[in-house]
Amino acid sequence: MAGIYLHIPFCKQACFYCDFHFSVSLKNKEALLKSLETELILRKDYLQNSPIETIYFGGGTPSLLTADEILRLFEVVSKNYHLNTEIEFTLEANPDDLTAQKVKELSKTPINRFSIGIQSFFEDDLKFMNRVHTASEADSSVKRVQDAGFDNITIDLIYGIPKMSAEKWKANLHQSFDLKVPNLSCYALTVEEKTALHHFIKTNKYPTVSDELAYKHFQILVDQTAQHNFIQYELSNFGKEGYFSKHNISYWMGKSYLGIGPSAHSYNGYSRSWNIANNPKYIKSLTLNELPITTEILTKTNLFNEYLMTGLRTIFGVSVLVVENRFGLEFKNHLLKQVEKHQQLQHAEIKDHTIYITLKGRFLTDTILADLFFE
Repeated sequence: MAGIYLHIPFCKQACFYCDFHFSVSLKNKEALLKSLETELILRKDYLQNSPIETIYFGGGTPSLLTADEILRLFEVVSKNYHLNTEIEFTLEANPDDLTAQKVKELSKTPINRFSIGIQSFFEDDLKFMNRVHTASEADSSVKRVQDAGFDNITIDLIYGIPKMSAEKWKANLHQSFDLKVPNLSCYALTVEEKTALHHFIKTNKYPTVSDELAYKHFQILVDQTAQHNFIQYELSNFGKEGYFSKHNISYWMGKSYLGIGPSAHSYNGYSRSWNIANNPKYIKSLTLNELPITTEILTKTNLFNEYLMTGLRTIFGVSVLVVENRFGLEFKNHLLKQVEKHQQLQHAEIKDHTIYITLKGRFLTDTILADLFFE
């Protein structure tokens, strides 16, 4: 099984915290769509005819596409790839795009899962992040999608926003519980270089982001979602039974995937490749039927570290037996030695030959991983 990701690199405006690749100009949209079609055709053998079980339109803001444009791309995929009979087809969407008419049109496409970029149900938070939608649109967009018959919905929420109180963060979570959203993707606000947020903090226009506040909000998140019968199946993802993201799980389980579009990444089990993060250059290359790709052949060390990085962020953990069989005794012994101190701190545990990050250690996952990696 495999997945296909299509990167739609357009947004109405730039969120202050975002460092993903996008453009606020739509003048090259048609040329970009043609290039996506060309790349899909040129790379049809990349997945070696593996059945496609997930399609994911990400960005950027894929909901800027019309229903006809989405169908157009889907038709190219269906003609050139072997699709599973039950496919998960996700569209990332901004709340302001999900008007009643737009949702009605999207309901006539093969899309069966929405990922809605709410981020917050509070107006001041949305303005702080320079989100284009309003608090009212955040709420109504979810209801419109549900009214159209979609129940497989996830929303993004951001915590650790400066001056956000515990009560306010709880209110964001309870708004999503009240809306009966079955999956939540919750991320701590991070400051990436070359973003507007980084500049504002550096020039003292915005307050600094606090790890202590983020940790406090994370503990609230874990507690509140558990009380409402959500399963934390990955560090930032919480879902009800039957509503986990199949596409994201495929990444974490090391399945192959094809990334289409500028800046998109692909993985086939032994190498990783990525497209140029420049719309005009991407379009120019595909116009010439050339792939603007850089490829890295992954070493055993790369693959081991990636197995740890993906597995330990999930409820599936990392199998010591898999490490020994796939990578050898040297890697197994290194892992068991390095994990000892984290067991003593109760940040990690071993059950049935599988290593898991404990509830106590989850917020420290990145630090633990850095310690376990094989250099």
